[in-house]
Amino acid sequence: MAHYPGSMHITPVFRIRSWRLPAMLLAIAALSACGSSPPKQGPRASTQNYSPVRPADPAAASSVLMRALGLVGTPYRYGGNTPESGFDCSGLVTYVYRDMLALNLPRTSRELAAVQGPKIAPERLAAGDLVFFGKRGNVWHVGIYVGEGRFVHAPSTGGTVRLDSLDGAYWRDHYSGAKRVLH
Repeated sequence: MAHYPGSMHITPVFRIRSWRLPAMLLAIAALSACGSSPPKQGPRASTQNYSPVRPADPAAASSVLMRALGLVGTPYRYGGNTPESGFDCSGLVTYVYRDMLALNLPRTSRELAAVQGPKIAPERLAAGDLVFFGKRGNVWHVGIYVGEGRFVHAPSTGGTVRLDSLDGAYWRDHYSGAKRVLH
């Protein structure tokens, strides 16, 4: 069961079995962008201005990003919440925050969206923020923002944990907000 409707196939940004070094370099690059130069524009025009915003707790954000990016390539599994069993979207989020920060978050994307905390405008996203997707007030998907308009998530049955752009057509059309859990 996918967290989003339809049978669209989105090609992962990368599939590397030895993911540790590239994931660590990407996380370092994303964090180092905080407070420095504006994000680079990709081949298509951005619909949002993802200005670098320094996380409230850079060390915590770094540990969350390193762990999340280190899980890229882990198989998707509905209800999964460990690297061994695979992940669904909320299982990935709750695992990463519990593993790295001993922070126990609610288990479903809908419950995560209801967590007390400031709602974040897209242009104010910081590394470690939770990004939500849905329609008409219903949330059905969540990911972890890494910077420069990108997020890590476990998108669908048959897929793997991957890195995607918030400016992708599906994600842009279904973006429903963000929450900051690192204060």
